[in-house]
This record gives sequence, structure tokens and C-alpha cells, in this order.
Amino acid sequence: MTTHAPQAAHAVTLPASLDEAVAALAAMPAAVPVAGGTDLMAAVNSGQLRPAALVGLGRISEIRGWQYQDGHALLGAGLTHARMGRPDFAALIPALAAAARAAGPPQIRNAGTLGGNIASASPTGDALPVLAALEATLIIACPGGARREIPVSHLLAGMEMLRGGELIGYVRVPLLHAPQVFLKATGRTGPGRAIASVSLVLDPARRGVRCAVGAIAPMPLRPLDAEQWVASLIDWDNNRAIVPEALAAFGEYVAAACIPDPAPEEDGSVQPLPPAVLHLRRTVAALARRALGRALS
Repeated sequence: MTTHAPQAAHAVTLPASLDEAVAALAAMPAAVPVAGGTDLMAAVNSGQLRPAALVGLGRISEIRGWQYQDGHALLGAGLTHARMGRPDFAALIPALAAAARAAGPPQIRNAGTLGGNIASASPTGDALPVLAALEATLIIACPGGARREIPVSHLLAGMEMLRGGELIGYVRVPLLHAPQVFLKATGRTGPGRAIASVSLVLDPARRGVRCAVGAIAPMPLRPLDAEQWVASLIDWDNNRAIVPEALAAFGEYVAAACIPDPAPEEDGSVQPLPPAVLHLRRTVAALARRALGRALS
């Protein structure tokens, strides 16, 4: 959290509770909430944003941890990437821990938060495909102490939006107690923004596979047909065995669903994908294939 925004904000409020923060936002409609500030302050420093006021969330201890709730994990929106990357959290939600560890250099992981990753809704947000694959739910803090719930995928798709004075308080994630994988490809060696990412989780209780592809579109994409197809090929009663050819076919299925071929021209001809897009599709296919292979191994 930061309380210093040169020539950007005329007031900084530091509430001690989630409801106090909501009340502050309701009282100052032009105020902007800030937790880690990794995205917000970059926009301020570059001159892209000049908030009239800031509501700092760094002192709200209730949203900086997690708890168990009826087969789910209730994650505070103030959890940092660094905290989610630790072994105890990785034992709880492995894919989200892997995404947190891949979120960037230490200074970003130490400051950036789960709620900020969701609220910023950057296509390259590493946590977003994981939350989409897990079918996580957001618990929104509303004025007057009320709470409402929306699927994280609805917020990312713009189907439901935060209203005035509302904040993301918690993220509820089902505990599947099954293999989960997060993989991403960057344009350089080491931590960096993803050019494509894939999260894949197994749901043995429902004999299902859930996959989400990030960074290639404004929101994570779920190749539902590919999920159902590959789930039908897995021998759930025999160590989740699958024929090797199905792994490669699954990768191609996911990639083609997320990056389809161009529509035919009026004369019936189909233009090939540009080389850069074709390379991206191959990258998605490789990530999906490897993610499924690791989950089933």
C-alpha cells in the first residue's frame, strides 16, 4: 500500500475495516481504492490517472488472510502474491500458488494483491485463469454492511460490475483436493508478463476437467467442449489414465477453440492465420498439453 501520490490525490483515507472502507468510498464517489498499488500507481506516475482521493486498504487485517468454509477456502482480497506463494498456501490451492509465484519480481509479489489482480482485470493477470478454472466466487462488500456474491467470471466478462461504494472483500474457492496446474509463456526468460497462460484443474468427484486460457483475450477463455471431450477419455477408476495421443489432441482442441481459424471469404476461401497468431496458437496448444499431462501424472 502507498499513502504518497504526488500531485495526484488531494486526500488519503486509511480505514481499519472493510465496512469503513466501503463507507469512505460511498462518501467520496471520486475516490479510488488502493492496496498494493502495483497497477494504480504505475498509471498515476505515468500521468494516465489523476484520482481526486485514495482509500488505502493496507490496514484492513480481516482481508489479509484466509479461512475454511464448508469445503471452500475464503481468501481475503488483501492477500499478497508473496503470501499465496508460500508452501502452506500451495498445499491448499496449488495452481493459485503457482500463479502467485509467477506474478513478477519480488517487489511486485510483495505488494500486489489478489483483489487488485481481479479488480484491475488485466488480460495478463496470472491469477485470473486460475480463478476462472476453479469457478471462484467473489464476495462483494456493499454500503450498509451488506454482502453480495458474483462469479469471478461474470465480473471479468463485464456481465456484472462493481457498483458505487463496493469493494471486493473475499474470494471463495472450492477445495478440490486434486491436481491443479498453472503454466505461462513469456516473451523473455524469467518473470514477465504472460503472452499466454493456461490453468487446468481436475475435479475427480464430478469426473471433470476444467481449463482456462489467459492473456490471449480481454478475459480468460474456457474451452468447454474440449474439457468435456477429454474428461470422457480419462479412466477415472484406473489412476486417471489416458492415451498419449489424447494429450496432444487436447492441446490442439483448446488452441483451436481459443484462437479459431478466420471465417471463410465470400468466395469460400480461408485466409491462413498470420505467423504471429499461428505461433500463439501453437504456444497455447503446448501449454494445455503440458498442463493436462502434469495434472494426470
